Amino acid sequence: MGVGPPDDTDSLLRELVPAVISVLVRRGANFASAEDAVQEALIRALETWPDDPPRDPKAWLVAVAWRKFLDAARAETSRRGRELAVEVEPPAGPVPATDDTLRLYFLCAHPTLPPASAVALTLRAVGGLTTRQIATAYLVPEATMAQRISRAKRRIAGLPLDQPGNLGTVLRVLYLVFNEGYSGDVDLAAEAIRLTRQLVALADEPEVAGLLALMLLHHARRASRTGPGGRLVPLMKQDRSRWDTGLITEGVAILQAALARDRLGEYQAQAAIAALHADARSTSETDWVQIVEWYDELLLITDSPVVRLNRAVAVGEADGPQAGLAALADLSPDLPRYAAATAYLHERAGDLDRAAELYAEAARTATSVPERDHLTGEAARVRQLLPP
Repeated sequence: MGVGPPDDTDSLLRELVPAVISVLVRRGANFASAEDAVQEALIRALETWPDDPPRDPKAWLVAVAWRKFLDAARAETSRRGRELAVEVEPPAGPVPATDDTLRLYFLCAHPTLPPASAVALTLRAVGGLTTRQIATAYLVPEATMAQRISRAKRRIAGLPLDQPGNLGTVLRVLYLVFNEGYSGDVDLAAEAIRLTRQLVALADEPEVAGLLALMLLHHARRASRTGPGGRLVPLMKQDRSRWDTGLITEGVAILQAALARDRLGEYQAQAAIAALHADARSTSETDWVQIVEWYDELLLITDSPVVRLNRAVAVGEADGPQAGLAALADLSPDLPRYAAATAYLHERAGDLDRAAELYAEAARTATSVPERDHLTGEAARVRQLLPP
């Protein structure tokens, strides 16, 4: 059977990329050469498949990529004046069913790589995105992204595909991709969900399912997070009728199955918090007490200042703003979102002067234009509430 309508070609190619790279590596190509050869095969596929779809897409890609690899290897050998080690192309026929995609995840998210490089390499080698697409999504020149990917490939060139990997690193890389959201013609949040679904099928680990659940629950609120002109809409003011109930239902079901295995991890705990927000019809109906309990569980796993900050806000909702401010006492004011969280709790406590000052301070240190505009608006709103 062929690849289907032309519109399906791009998505099918992206799904096949990691498996095809793995086949070439098992045949003796190093990772960098295999990845380059597969990228060339993808270009050829996009040119020919819409008019002449192959009967076996994976076998076609493997055959073309292998020929590209051999051509490059022969050219390199000729330049160096030595003979090619692999002279005979493997016989035509079905491609073995062995799938090394999980190992490819580990290789691309290797702990020796900087996070930005691991993300770029994962998107290209596992996700099947082009260098131009990745560069556009991260708002950097294509040449800059190409250099980043080349450096990453050189760094892992000597690592075997069967070397044990770190699943936690892979999950962090995928979550970094998800948090980039949408930019240009690549929806990185959707891409991260697609890759994590694939990883769930490969790795029988509850924490992988927990990450997928977390992504789905956050993605369900996407349509309500911004207003006209890209205006930021905080959780408490979002139109919950715009939340995607299908994604919420799926995310909760995946989370419940993961939690039932009684091997709690940080992504499962975060997903449980997201599920409680998704379950509430309004901010006032949110089960803040249970959310604080989940933050306590999360702190046992990862004693992060960011988690402590978020917990303090939840404590302020569950036990009152003074309790929330007390929970912030041991945290550094330099922590991202510290000023905004403190401003909110002071406003809840009735200290409007201090709240307005802190909202303005938070706006000055905001990391994005929508966040800055939102906090500036909050400062102006609170000042209007002050007595003349």
